[in-house]
Amino acid sequence: MPSLKDLKNRIGSVKSTQKITKAMKMVAASKLRRAREAAESARPYAQRMETMVASLALGIGDTEDAPLLMLGTGKNDKHLIIVATSDRGLCGGFNSNIIRAVKQKVRELQGQGKEVRLFCVGRKGYDVLKPEFGSLIVGKLTDVVKKTVKYDVAESIGSQVVAMYEAEGYDVCHIIYNQFVSAIAQKVTWQQIIPLALPESSKDQIGDMDSLYEYEPDEEAILKDLLPRNVSMQIFKALLENAASEQGARMTAMDNASRNAGEMIKKLTLQYNRSRQAAITKELIEIISGAEAV
Repeated sequence: MPSLKDLKNRIGSVKSTQKITKAMKMVAASKLRRAREAAESARPYAQRMETMVASLALGIGDTEDAPLLMLGTGKNDKHLIIVATSDRGLCGGFNSNIIRAVKQKVRELQGQGKEVRLFCVGRKGYDVLKPEFGSLIVGKLTDVVKKTVKYDVAESIGSQVVAMYEAEGYDVCHIIYNQFVSAIAQKVTWQQIIPLALPESSKDQIGDMDSLYEYEPDEEAILKDLLPRNVSMQIFKALLENAASEQGARMTAMDNASRNAGEMIKKLTLQYNRSRQAAITKELIEIISGAEAV
């Protein structure tokens, strides 16, 4: 049984930990507001760009002049997965949910005889995937989010991904990230960014756009310039969603940790008081017994 001194030291240690978790919760809450606003502001632009690119693609059809990013290679043998995770931990199941989905997808594709490559964005994903899938990792980028997510980072990733595609390094590219739903809920999301894939939710908007806009000089020229930008924009949107989801997950995790620390402090304090009372009672009994013996 632990001594009174051990219990007192443990209570002090848990209280110190609780102070840290409460501070981290407050910091995450303040960062969450800015990250959520940035993610929600980027959604309409990213969706509209995706719809516009799809409208242009349908306009030119499968012609010989159509860009490779739209047509694809015609094969489905090589897959590139951009794994977007965080650089820091202490955010609940934020990273583990993404990594679990990636491992499942890699094994599924390999079981179908496909060749898989990974591009890790974020330190946590790279550290966990490296021991098992180190030979599949073709690129990594860490320290993506310092204060805010910058478009330059997404553009750099997009340029590397497009260059690999043009060098026939893969046939299909997906990005996996956590879509921000609320401070307590994030949704693991897969999105195909190469070749161009139109979401079902955007198909209804294409007809309206065709009647609103006329494109010059022509669809082919615009698409050649717009498709790489769309890839970077979709990556940028994913990183913004990830940043908001990370802060929400960290705030929730630190709130739960603070609550658990509070419950542990109550239990330890009760145990300390009982042990202290037992020690006092024992001393009184010894004093009384000694007095009666005299």
